[in-house]
Amino acid sequence: MDVERLNLDAASYRQLREEHGTPDAVRGAVAGIIEQRGKMHNPVTGSGGMLLGTVREVGPESPLGLKPGDRIATLVSLTLTPLRIDGGVDGLAGWSGESEQVPCRGTAVLFGRSIAAVLPPDLPDELSLSVLDVCGAPALTDRVVREAGSGSSVLVLGGGGKSGSLSLAAARKAGAGRLVALVPTEDEADAVRGAGLADEIVVADARNPLAVADAVGERVDVTIVCVDVPGCEHGAVLATADGGTIVFFSMATSFSAAALGAEGLAADVRMLIGNGFVPGHATFALDLFRETPGVRELFERRERHTAST
Repeated sequence: MDVERLNLDAASYRQLREEHGTPDAVRGAVAGIIEQRGKMHNPVTGSGGMLLGTVREVGPESPLGLKPGDRIATLVSLTLTPLRIDGGVDGLAGWSGESEQVPCRGTAVLFGRSIAAVLPPDLPDELSLSVLDVCGAPALTDRVVREAGSGSSVLVLGGGGKSGSLSLAAARKAGAGRLVALVPTEDEADAVRGAGLADEIVVADARNPLAVADAVGERVDVTIVCVDVPGCEHGAVLATADGGTIVFFSMATSFSAAALGAEGLAADVRMLIGNGFVPGHATFALDLFRETPGVRELFERRERHTAST
């Protein structure tokens, strides 16, 4: 496929920005990773993202149902996608280095067990890419909340972000009775409150376990972790009731910290790794985005904020 735009995952982009500082340095780091590894595979976070482009050629035995000329978003990680950017560092000259979406030109290859979605005609490319980047989160949230039963209580750590806002909407649709969004700032709290996505919005540092537990109060049946910073495992454990379920979607998660922390806290919780794939996840996320105006408001707010900085 001919590549038009990369979408770096949130944990990877945050790490690159914090380590390298300036936009030029971030741009150089991304170009260097792709050049050295032949793919966008952040060596620190182990994550990558996904991309948008146009199908150039399809093998005769391809099972993906795509044809030349289809404009698609890949639904498989960039850590698994062979990628070449035309022009190296200069090939990223059209990217400011100040957002997760990276305009570029290049070539990528998908395999027989890769997954991709044809871009919908009714949404701008940037919005479609943002939704599809996190489409596994709301789909698995829907499944887990339905398993927990109608009226179950749900907490979303990082409820103001892309995966977090979609997960809030999915939990509501699945019948959550008490829906709590935890965000890091009052500004994000105001945005989630204005979008009408949660019953309770609490402000706390998700990396502080006691602060999370205090802010949430009564423990919940399901916790969805959508933050893009490390160190949020123990707060999720403390906020979840015995017999409850935690779903870790963040690529910043330390799964050893989660497992050992739950053991150390004597917490009888089921912990799931959100692997990004649930059958029908792309369609589910796009439909949820269309039917939930508050989610679109938060996505567009993020785009405006990125453009202003």
